[in-house]
Amino acid sequence: MRSYHDSTLSSQSSPNAFSPSFLHRIGERDEPPAAGEADVAGPWHVEEVPGGFFGLFRLGESLERGFRPQARFRDRWLALLAAAVLPGTGRDAAFRLRKEPDAEGYVLEEGTAGASRDVLGHFALFDEALADALNVAASLVRLPVSLACLLEGAGQVSLERAGAILDEKVS
Repeated sequence: MRSYHDSTLSSQSSPNAFSPSFLHRIGERDEPPAAGEADVAGPWHVEEVPGGFFGLFRLGESLERGFRPQARFRDRWLALLAAAVLPGTGRDAAFRLRKEPDAEGYVLEEGTAGASRDVLGHFALFDEALADALNVAASLVRLPVSLACLLEGAGQVSLERAGAILDEKVS
């Protein structure tokens, strides 16, 4: 998880109601656990930047205003996918896979901190990639703006095909 020291905050912050002096003083304190999530929560937007790239910026930031993009990509669709998944990178995992199997297989459990974790399912094989993918999917469906970026990045053909499949499923 990201910490204050990993933050993308710089000497030039987005315009806001807090003075630079206040932000500096509060920045000298320990950050709460949610700081990493706040740093990547967005909302994000994609804009074309020199060199044929597409930059990923927080709302209120742009190259024109002197900000460096969080990331740059050759293709706009890839920048949109990054905008979709970036907010989830600051969150604790929703799911966790136990390393030792029980009688039914490898336990998928809630990833939230705490003494008791609910068993959500079982995998026949130890598959961390599947658990990670479930965490990405969960972060996408939690935030409508992330889901919208994902869908925009998918493009017309994928949306058309998905729309037909979804229409059939809910009929």
